[in-house]
Amino acid sequence: MIRIGGWSRLSSCDWPGRLVTTVFCQGCPWRCGYCHNPALLPPRSAPVVSWRAVTSHLARRRGLLDGIVFSGGEPLLQPGLADALREARALGFATGLHTGGAYPRRFAQLLSAGLLDWVGFDVKAAPAAYEKVTGVPNSAAPATRSLRLLLDAGLPHQIRTTIDPALLDRADVAELERWVAAQGVRGHVTTPARFKSPAAGGR
Repeated sequence: MIRIGGWSRLSSCDWPGRLVTTVFCQGCPWRCGYCHNPALLPPRSAPVVSWRAVTSHLARRRGLLDGIVFSGGEPLLQPGLADALREARALGFATGLHTGGAYPRRFAQLLSAGLLDWVGFDVKAAPAAYEKVTGVPNSAAPATRSLRLLLDAGLPHQIRTTIDPALLDRADVAELERWVAAQGVRGHVTTPARFKSPAAGGR
């Protein structure tokens, strides 16, 4: 159903205030220099964890876990993501998503279908500096569109940015703060880049 490259069976940090299980989906269209999960970048790597193993875990944790977070990589790359979200909800779990917004049409479909309870959205930079971070031309346009979709949806969320001084200088960071404020973002979270990634099997 979905290609999973890693799995954290219990996490208290992937959805603020919630205890969740987190699946790390394989594949990402971007190549951020500080990527926390570089092993997840190739989209066709063999899955490490089966979706059935995750749902079996969820079924045994009813009443103990609050929800599930789909992280990555970029989960919106997964064609089976909507079905996985529906299955998790049918088991009684809230659903969260970590995304950079690379696929706004797919994101819009999830939002309009009401399949998400919370989104952690990664804003990489102000639009002019996006390519410096992602390594991919024209990456700002889909990300900006996805951010607007999220803000307009009124869904609970966290907007956050990883700051790598090798990619974003002080002027870039200042422009980022101005830009997110102009979009109507409140509570923008910034964190310094770290370069130790979890093992392919999960955290």
